[in-house]
Amino acid sequence: MTAVTPAPEATWFGQPRGLTILFLTEMWEKFSYFGMRALLVYYMTKSLLMGQAQASLIYGLYTAFVYFTPIIGGYVSDRWLGRRRAVILGGSIMAIGHFAMAFEPLFFVALGCIAVGNGLFLPSLPSQIGSLYRPTDPRRHRAYNVYYVGVNLGAFLAPLVCGTLGETLGWHWGFGAAGVGMLAGLAVYILGGRYLPTDPPRAQVRAEAVRVPGELRRLLPLLAGIGLCVVVFRGAYEQVGNTVALWADQGVDRTVTGALLVPMTWFQSLNPLLVFALTPLLLVWWSRRSAHGREASPLIKMASGALGVASAFFMLAIVAAVSGSTPASWLWLVVFFVLLTAGELYILPVGLGLFARLAPAGMAATTIAAWFLAAFAGNLLAGALGAFWSSMAPAAFFAMMGGVGVTAAGLLALMAPAARRAEAERAPRSD
Repeated sequence: MTAVTPAPEATWFGQPRGLTILFLTEMWEKFSYFGMRALLVYYMTKSLLMGQAQASLIYGLYTAFVYFTPIIGGYVSDRWLGRRRAVILGGSIMAIGHFAMAFEPLFFVALGCIAVGNGLFLPSLPSQIGSLYRPTDPRRHRAYNVYYVGVNLGAFLAPLVCGTLGETLGWHWGFGAAGVGMLAGLAVYILGGRYLPTDPPRAQVRAEAVRVPGELRRLLPLLAGIGLCVVVFRGAYEQVGNTVALWADQGVDRTVTGALLVPMTWFQSLNPLLVFALTPLLLVWWSRRSAHGREASPLIKMASGALGVASAFFMLAIVAAVSGSTPASWLWLVVFFVLLTAGELYILPVGLGLFARLAPAGMAATTIAAWFLAAFAGNLLAGALGAFWSSMAPAAFFAMMGGVGVTAAGLLALMAPAARRAEAERAPRSD
């Protein structure tokens, strides 16, 4: 088992100081990613004059490959670069890509840079979380939920800053702000490095790799099965930045108090804002249930989350059917995001933490990358499903997405016993 030097015992906000550094680094990285993503569909359809179906497919391909490259980057990080160097190199490549988005001829080159850099960055940052805690530290199981708030803080700020700049001053101002955010994240990570766990020597990691294949073979069917369920889930969930964004522009009355027109990108900040509001409540709820021995297993939580997202889309289907050609009130979009976010919190951070806990020794970044590989396939599915938007009525399309969520929930529930057995067989340990 890899020996990893833990961070100092001194804490910030009751957690290891390194968690704050990782939290802030991820916050700025997600500010850059979601800032660019908030503008992407609008930029392609309004500035580059692409058709909706083409823009939807490009959006799906891009967001998919952002989650495909980590499976390669995680392996490179675990075997050669080490997690710290992978974060710095990957973040630097992403910053170049964000700034390149400001130049129309470099559009596809910029998307490629962001996807490649993200492959090194994305699995290498959260794979450091477990090493901040002792194996029996009870805070370790909740750490990924705290980290997820950092993800959503950046996602909350991004549409408000990058989206507003892009809509009011010009698309290139918004993309430039995303690049500045990525540089800020790199600065936080480098300056706070003394609070982070040290990487083990590369030779030691390679020696341990000899023992990994057998352990990984035992876990692979379970991890692959959960991943496939998440692929189905993301087919619906990832419509938020795609077809739901288009509906917010075309089918929603965004007028407030009769005069103020809410920018369409602002609605994408509702999801992360609600993460801040709902996460503390859920953590208290789960802690109380755990104290009484009644906390649901990870996959039952995830199945509940998929049902929550399904209910959000079914509600939109009803609203779209009732309103017809009349724009729906923006309040319905708010209700949609409340339901969607509650479901999201039951599935995405819970699944990430589960994959991290099941990771074989010396394979933390690679195993977490496998979690993001499900996001890759899910985004491909979401892009393909989003292409039906132009040929279906909004009510029918949203009902179809609700059905996708229900399917994911059923599959996750079926896999819950196998996941419980796998966790029971693994004693708590450091990464």
